[in-house]
Amino acid sequence: MVDVYVEIIREGVKLPSYANPYDAGMDVCAAEDIVIKPGETVIIPTGLKFAIPEGYEIQVRPRSGISLRTPLRLANSPGTIDAGYRDELGIIVCNTSPEGGVSDGDETPLSLDSKGNKKGAYIIRKGERIAQLVLAQVPRMNLKVVDSVKDIGTDRGGGFGSTGV
Repeated sequence: MVDVYVEIIREGVKLPSYANPYDAGMDVCAAEDIVIKPGETVIIPTGLKFAIPEGYEIQVRPRSGISLRTPLRLANSPGTIDAGYRDELGIIVCNTSPEGGVSDGDETPLSLDSKGNKKGAYIIRKGERIAQLVLAQVPRMNLKVVDSVKDIGTDRGGGFGSTGV
């Protein structure tokens, strides 16, 4: 167990928590209601600041249910919260719906409970679980400049797409 310190900076914010005893990620919640229109990318505030020990990062990952049931995607997944970052954690979410989806215009936005991966605007409500946080140890790299990497280790051969689809 590694101690990570958290500061709550908005009222009524839920602390991240593990849904089950052996889960790798803690669910983190939105700190306010926010509507995400088709094609829009927003930062959803969490109301939390972290002090992460040196040698660690917190990775921000999608929740599988949101990825399956909605067109909402974490824009930089996995995101990294570095040990030296002390500002509020914001979750970058992109609505990949094309403009003109079912809830475009004056209609009520869809919710995270919507089923069927419907296209349109979505509302994220304060307190809803929007991402997962995973603590990971980060070893430091020591780069060594060489004339060629060809004879170091094993070359698997091929590049992008070389192993097929």
